[in-house]
Amino acid sequence: MLLWIILFSSLCQMVDSQMKIPPETVQQWAVSFGKQMAALATRYSGAKLLQKKYKDIEGVVKIEEVDGMDLVKKFAEEMEEMLGRKMESVKRLAESAEDADLYHEYNESLKFDYYNSMLINTVDEDGNPLELGGEFALEKNEHFNKLPVNVQQSDIQVPTNVYNKDTDILNGVYMSEALNDVFIDNFQKDPTLTWQYFGSSTGFFRLYPGIQWTPDENGVVTFDCRNRNWYIQAATSPKDVIIVVDVSGSMKGLRLTIAKHTINTILDTLGENDFVNIIAYSDYVSYVEPCFKGTLVQADLDNREHFKILVDELEVKGEGKVKKAMKESFKILNEATALGQGSLCNQAIMLITDGAMEDFQDVFEEFNWPDRRVRVFTYLIGREMTFVDNVKWIACNNKGYYTHVSTLADVQENVMEYLHVLSRPMVINHDHDIIWTEAYMDSVLPATKELFNTQAQSLLLMTSVAMPVFSKKKETLSHGILLGVVGTDVALRELMKLAPRYKLGVHGYAFLNTNNGYILSHPDLRPLYKEGKKLKPKPNYNSVDLSEVEWEDTEEELRTAMVKGETGTMSLDVRASLDKGRRVVFLKNDYFYTVINETPFSLGIVLTRGYGEYIFTGNVSVEEGLHDLLAPDLTIASEWTYCETDIDPAHRKLNQLQAMVLYMTGKEPDLECDDQLLQQTLFDAVVTAPMEAYWTALMLNASGMDEGVETAFLGTRSGLMRFQRYTGIEKRTAKTFLTSSDKENIFTLDHFPGWYRRAAEYPAGEFLYYVPRPDTRAGRILIATTAVTVTVGKHTAIAGAIGVQMSLELVESRFWAIAAQPNDTDCSNIEGICPLRCDSFDIACYVIDNNGFILISKERSDAGQFFGEVDGSVMATLIRMGMFKRVSLFDYQAMCKMNSHSVNSARPLLSPFYGLVSALKWFLSNFLLFLLEFNICGLWHTEHFADASSQKKKADILQPCDTEYPSFVYEPSIKETNSLIKCGRCQKMFVVQQIPDSNLLMLVVQADCDCSRQYPPITLEAKEVRYILYDGSTRLLKCDRMRSQKIRRRPESCHAYHHQENAKDCGGACVISLSVSLFLVCLSFSALASR
Repeated sequence: MLLWIILFSSLCQMVDSQMKIPPETVQQWAVSFGKQMAALATRYSGAKLLQKKYKDIEGVVKIEEVDGMDLVKKFAEEMEEMLGRKMESVKRLAESAEDADLYHEYNESLKFDYYNSMLINTVDEDGNPLELGGEFALEKNEHFNKLPVNVQQSDIQVPTNVYNKDTDILNGVYMSEALNDVFIDNFQKDPTLTWQYFGSSTGFFRLYPGIQWTPDENGVVTFDCRNRNWYIQAATSPKDVIIVVDVSGSMKGLRLTIAKHTINTILDTLGENDFVNIIAYSDYVSYVEPCFKGTLVQADLDNREHFKILVDELEVKGEGKVKKAMKESFKILNEATALGQGSLCNQAIMLITDGAMEDFQDVFEEFNWPDRRVRVFTYLIGREMTFVDNVKWIACNNKGYYTHVSTLADVQENVMEYLHVLSRPMVINHDHDIIWTEAYMDSVLPATKELFNTQAQSLLLMTSVAMPVFSKKKETLSHGILLGVVGTDVALRELMKLAPRYKLGVHGYAFLNTNNGYILSHPDLRPLYKEGKKLKPKPNYNSVDLSEVEWEDTEEELRTAMVKGETGTMSLDVRASLDKGRRVVFLKNDYFYTVINETPFSLGIVLTRGYGEYIFTGNVSVEEGLHDLLAPDLTIASEWTYCETDIDPAHRKLNQLQAMVLYMTGKEPDLECDDQLLQQTLFDAVVTAPMEAYWTALMLNASGMDEGVETAFLGTRSGLMRFQRYTGIEKRTAKTFLTSSDKENIFTLDHFPGWYRRAAEYPAGEFLYYVPRPDTRAGRILIATTAVTVTVGKHTAIAGAIGVQMSLELVESRFWAIAAQPNDTDCSNIEGICPLRCDSFDIACYVIDNNGFILISKERSDAGQFFGEVDGSVMATLIRMGMFKRVSLFDYQAMCKMNSHSVNSARPLLSPFYGLVSALKWFLSNFLLFLLEFNICGLWHTEHFADASSQKKKADILQPCDTEYPSFVYEPSIKETNSLIKCGRCQKMFVVQQIPDSNLLMLVVQADCDCSRQYPPITLEAKEVRYILYDGSTRLLKCDRMRSQKIRRRPESCHAYHHQENAKDCGGACVISLSVSLFLVCLSFSALASR
């Protein structure tokens, strides 16, 4: 036994000595590899030459500190001027439409052919033009997203559910023909205008320029201009709405379906300046969202979609007792007014029911009479006429409107009636309020969806400016007739061009938010998500709060100041994410903000401390600059505005470089160009010109070229780029790098290239190395980049960044050659494994970057992966030792999978007899319903009868959520470390060494000790932030979060009352005739079945 112990002990000592990795060997490898990497990057990029060229001109350049406050005010003034031109165009349209209506006499027998956008350029089977169609000239236009349009004529779109030759439609179209000349005149006065339109209250939509409208795959046009935010917001003042829905037993079947559709349609008419809640009633009153009990919530897109999900789950039972629900509704509205909450403008209750038997007079006397401050709108659901008088009385005695909704097709038109009633005070008073909408993504027009993949997400959005159009005829004054709404779109892309990126620096940016604190434009706004292979707008894409993007503003000081329309400045320490959240940089940002007058918007800009505070300018002659600007290796940022090419139609086909040359050579002196940007671009072209000769000389020396070096590149603050392809496309690993489709690595409207941004936060002159994310499909490549600076006096500014792109194979071959000691190595002074070789089966070697991502590994597929996912034990130890720091980042625009709970509607069958009677009842009810077109037999419902059993399992769906995700950062003060990790029966040793003059680390790890059971992988996976936190007595934290109402700035105008309003115009009902004989048969069968 003693012998075995001795043998075992000596064996353990031998294993321990064999597995000891000598740190000095790893250090030698790291130094050697660092020198080779630096030599490759320096030689093939030409970084030292470029830095020398900028050093040489330091005596003739100026460095100025950027005045952020002056800059934001200047940008705001230019935006105000631009938006002011749009408002003037809309005013001209409104005046013209009202004048045209004033002199138009309504003609019951009017026959009028117009261009219907669905029917133009279409023929029947015989080749004849369709009625309301005909030949309509269309030509692709650069200004309108290259869509075929007719800039000489508008045309008409009519929803499928509206008869396109209805008398009201024909009279409205004929009257609005007068707008054609105004559309054209507006476009000539302001060539930056996009779509102009008139949405009629009767349902037609006149659009300029004319287009061919494309129906959906079913041949249906669901677009109704009256549902659009610009129409609804212009037609009414802000409002508080309580929707009260009957869910008693009599509302079963089609009635409940119609009721749900009515609620959703009402929700669609609300915007972010409105407030809402929904109450359901039967034997008792309940809130559709219990969390919102007793309060009003903002009707933003997020809350509206949340309500729709809950409404879809409503079920019927019990007896309808509406009186309590009405009292509860009045209490909510009265309390909101008393506390200064809600819109503080219009208030309305929407009652959706199939009948009201109770006496309501005492409720109205207590809460609403005599002022009738709260309007009550009633929607009688189903074909039953018994309760018409009661339901209509409620509306007519509370300045509301009564409608009868008997089919799903009736819902849209009947819901829209309430908007006309709420607009009466504004119409009678003739108050033409101009409104601006929140940001939205209009995917209605053809080909717009194709832009999703080609532009920055935040710049796909637009806003609209709109104004109501009223009837000025004296005989209809008290009725307050709204004719429709005129408007025009403003692409936020065009607006943000007025805050050029070159003035804001590499990490700087501009952003816009609304009076409600929601983002209008921001480089970190991500309105789209992927569902399968399709990109779709997120449900809450236009109600993303400023505090959810600038989330470091924990006290919401920035948000509060901007929402209030203040002008000021503040500073924040921020964790900014790069590379789609995989990497983090720590910045000190200065924020400057001000209001854009005559709009509900505020503008903010961000300048980063350090390099972002300074900008340098230099001068060269136009002749010298143009010569170098036209070099074949040079490009400029195609999305930036060096010259405005969209004003004159003749310039629209010019690219930015062509426009610059024409302007500077005097051939197109009328072009509007940014002289400061042009001068800086010319200067950069001259300074960087020697790089072309340097790169070309290297390429021509084919024998001296290292195989795998593919592209050298540089970029400057002026958006100028030069690059040299060292290898042909057929041999290049990175076939898309620096092409127009490679948005991450070129200058775009909302960001500098990724390699430029990363170089800016690393010491100038030292190369930073990284591999692109695997999902970019860039191939197995490595990018090396470094910043180039200019220093004048005590101030330093970034002039640009320069780098080289290589294949990973080249770098790997260099590494494996270094990381292998030859067999004849002198091991006499080395304690541990000698010779040490990374190609040994029991050794694993890695090169990782300062964020923990693998560049080199034995497993080729590891490249680009986070090291913690490959070896959790070593990464966990490095974090514990302080060599890497975990940084928490947050995403308040995430989409998470949520299992929708399914509802089992099965009820037990009491007996076979009940099943038989139930089936007989169903057949007779539906048969008689078909004969009568009347739903009285549907009253046969009793809870004792069986329903068909169904349990439909809903698929996982993505819904908006908040997530927290980690990023990891190397602590550069720790140059090297080693440690032993105990993993059950074995110990794993590893050595880590910083690679000098780089952001890289070399890891040599014992590979024959598996620690995966004790140390799970460390992933970068985002985790949902769950706000459900309760102890049984306290309110849900999630509920508090949902109920909370942030500071907002209310719209300045409110039109809720006018003494001349004709409140007697409160709706009517069509008469449904009933066959007495069939009615008696129905009752007989009902009595028989209930026995």
